[in-house]
Amino acid sequence: MRSHDHLSDSELLQKFYQSGENDWLGLLLKRYTLLLFGVCMKYLKDEEAAKDTVQQVFEKALKEIPKYKISHFKSWLYMVAKNECLMRFRKQQPVRFRDELSDNLLPASAADDEAAIKKEQLLNLTEQALQKLNAEQRTCITLFYLEKKSYSQIAELTSYSPAQVKSYIQNGKRNLKIILEKNMSNE
Repeated sequence: MRSHDHLSDSELLQKFYQSGENDWLGLLLKRYTLLLFGVCMKYLKDEEAAKDTVQQVFEKALKEIPKYKISHFKSWLYMVAKNECLMRFRKQQPVRFRDELSDNLLPASAADDEAAIKKEQLLNLTEQALQKLNAEQRTCITLFYLEKKSYSQIAELTSYSPAQVKSYIQNGKRNLKIILEKNMSNE
């Protein structure tokens, strides 16, 4: 392909949606490699983990982009990267917690262990349930509850109207509750 640096993100996405050729996505993702690496370093503070996570973001983007019409690619990609970092960070937390206990920093009671296990299970179930929401609901829920953004800030970041943001949050919250209740009753 010729140099397409002059094309906007929207134009590159449009060319991908029209042709289905991953080369267009490759150009788009290459454009944001350093941004993604910076985001991952900010959260993970480990160069190798950040590189691995950038690779995971690329893989996830290649799977997810064909499923949705993305209007603000940079914001969407940032959210994907941040979510990947947070998931990776959460997965590491129980290990760090157990390591600290094994170093005899604090003896834990059986009740504390049980509460920690239940909390971790709930976090995992919530994380899984969040992935089952549609992209709009997942993005709005993440921005509102995890990043503490206001409706207007979310609207600005995503290009959804404030009414859409409110609807995505309300419907996403209801759907999360349904998914969680179903998953908990299956255990």
